[in-house]
Order: sequence, then C-alpha cells, then structure tokens
Amino acid sequence: MTYKETLEWMFQQLPMYQQKGSVALKDKLDNILAFSEILGNPHQKFKSIHVAGTNGKGSSSHMLASILQEAGYKVGLYTSPHLKDFRERIRINGKVVGKGFVKKFIKEHKEFFERNELSFFEMTVGMAFHYFAEKEVDIAVIEVGLGGQWDSTNIIVPEVSLITNIGLDHTQILGDTLEKIALEKAGIIKREIPVVVSERQPETEGIFKLISANKMSEIIFAEDDISKDYITDLLGGYQSKNINGVVSTLGQLSEFKIKPRHIKDGLKKVVKNTGLLGRWQVLAKKPMIVCDTAHNREGLELVLKQVSKQQFKNIHFVLGFVNDKNLKHVLNLFPTVATYYFVTPNIPRGLPAKELRNEAYEFGLQGKNFNTVQDGLNAALEQAKEDDFIYVGGSTFVVAEVV
Repeated sequence: MTYKETLEWMFQQLPMYQQKGSVALKDKLDNILAFSEILGNPHQKFKSIHVAGTNGKGSSSHMLASILQEAGYKVGLYTSPHLKDFRERIRINGKVVGKGFVKKFIKEHKEFFERNELSFFEMTVGMAFHYFAEKEVDIAVIEVGLGGQWDSTNIIVPEVSLITNIGLDHTQILGDTLEKIALEKAGIIKREIPVVVSERQPETEGIFKLISANKMSEIIFAEDDISKDYITDLLGGYQSKNINGVVSTLGQLSEFKIKPRHIKDGLKKVVKNTGLLGRWQVLAKKPMIVCDTAHNREGLELVLKQVSKQQFKNIHFVLGFVNDKNLKHVLNLFPTVATYYFVTPNIPRGLPAKELRNEAYEFGLQGKNFNTVQDGLNAALEQAKEDDFIYVGGSTFVVAEVV
C-alpha cells in the first residue's frame, strides 16, 4: 500500500473516536498490552512524562518537549489528534515520523490488527512507542488521548505525571461531573510516581489527593508556586496556567539537567521546536484572523476572554462543532453582538451547519449556515474590513481545515 492507502485503511477499517464516537472506546487495556508484547514492550525501553487533562494537555506536552530539546535531549512527542497529517502525532525533536516507517509498521502488523480488532488509537500508540524505542529517545512526552485510566497510553510508567485543567468534555464517555471526569484522569497516577496538577479546582482537588495518597505518590499543585515568571510563544494569556504545570513537572525530573535558560528558551520556541498548530494561531493580520482548537466550555471561556481583549471594529465567528457536543453548554458563552458563519466540519461526526444555526438562534447568535468551513471563512472575508477580527473554531476539525 502507498502511504495514502495506508492511512485510508487505518481511518476507514478501524474504529476511531474522532470519526465514529464512543463506539471506538474500550474500558480495558488488553489489546494494547498484547500488542506491546508482540513488539517487545517498547514502552519499557525509554523514560517518559505522561500528560492528561481536559484543556491544556496538548500545549503543555509541546512545551515540555521544546524545553527538553533546548536542554540537549532527544525527545519523543506523542499527541493527538493531528490537524493536517497523521504523522504530526509522532515526532522526535520536532521531526515527524517518516511515511516509510508508517507504511512498514502497518504492513507488518496488519494481520494482528484485523485478527484482534485493534482500534485506530491502540495501533497508533503501539507505533509511537515502537518508534521511540527504536530511535532510542532520551525521554518521550506522551499525551493521553481520552480520559486516562483506560487510555491506551496508560501502560507506561513515567518519571512524572501531569494533569492539567479538568472540564466538562466527552461527558457521555467520562461522566457528567467534574468529579467523575477527574477520577478518570487520575487513572494515570502510578504508585510512588510524583504527579503534578496544574490547577487547584474545588471539585477535583480532593479526588487527586485521595488517589495520590492511595498510590503513595507525591502530589504537587503547580499554582501554589507563584515564583515562575516565564513567557511563551504560544499566544493567549491562558497559557500561564500551563506554564506553571510544565515548570513544576520539569522540577521532578531529577535525572535530567534542565537549567532556567533551557526553560526560558524552550517556552519561547515551542512552535519552532515542535511544530505545534492551532493554539491561538494567527492566520492573517488585516483583517486579523485567529483560529483555536478550544472546543469545550472551559477551553472556550479562556479563549473568548482572550478574544475580548483584542482591538477590533467588528467581530466575525466561523463556528462549527461535532454532533455529540452539548451546544447549550457552550453557545451561551458567545457574544450576541457579532456576525456568525455556521459551518460543517468535514468528518462523519460533523454537526450540520443548519442545525447549529437553529440552536444558535435560541441564544441570540445571528448568521448564515455554510456547507463547508472554507465557504464560511470566504464569506467572513468578504464581509470583514481591515480593522475587523475573525475567529475560527469550535472544533479541532474546523481548525484543521484552515491552518
């Protein structure tokens, strides 16, 4: 198979949460453990940092990788989902895994995948771990895909775990309260392995303390240390909370020599070092166009707060969601004094723009619906003046179509 054919097989033949929803999820680790055994347990051959959370885990993972690169280490980075190319998920020092490796890996294990019905995520995690072990990385930053306890990445025993902000997202899978979701995220806490929690949240603090105590794991709440005064090239004031968590996490890596200048330089070169896309990414200046992958209430609250700080005459929102989103929980965040362009993300779970428009009208959000993201953005560009502001978002899949 060609690289394109390989990806098509991966996406179409195997369950994938981003495409099909909860049918792709499993509440056991049997498959990834069995596959890892076939691969020679590559996850045991490199050191790692495990990162979970609702918001901020992607940015935090990239920050960690960038800083460790600045310190001179060979750093693996596993994240999800990708925006443009599947290979974005698996990187070493910012360089994506080769197409040849992806093709060969799938070809060699295709029979096992089919026989054991591995999910897209399970085989991708196995691929990443195998790649990092083969390339002998010094350390890998591993981002949880969904939840924590039953996530396929949760077979690693990291040097330290990091849990970022907890919010209401994927509630049909993880639970409908912050407490239930936190319990799932806390599943990455390992016995006698320190865990850093980026933020103290009243609903979740007790759960993290209880689980860490049961596991005899030191727990560090990063926001208790207000001495950190670092800045990052990732735009948006909300990144300060992620920075606290990242710096505290690095403080737990006793075997790695990380100096303040490495942290300073790494935070300023996150995009350059890791290739991160879609976090308050400026696409144009006149008019100002910004896209962001925030897609749940907590994330959108932070991003819309950042939007409110911008200088503009009029604001335009190119907005789309997936069909399992609780719209009533997020649409009330958006300003009514704005022009909306409701769009449909180009995936099977994409919410039809007309349905979104009808829901949005109930919250006083006025605009037109468009069949594609690009049509919506083109319409916004036709209407916007040079001193206007255009925001593109609502879903990772909306952003993927414009970056």
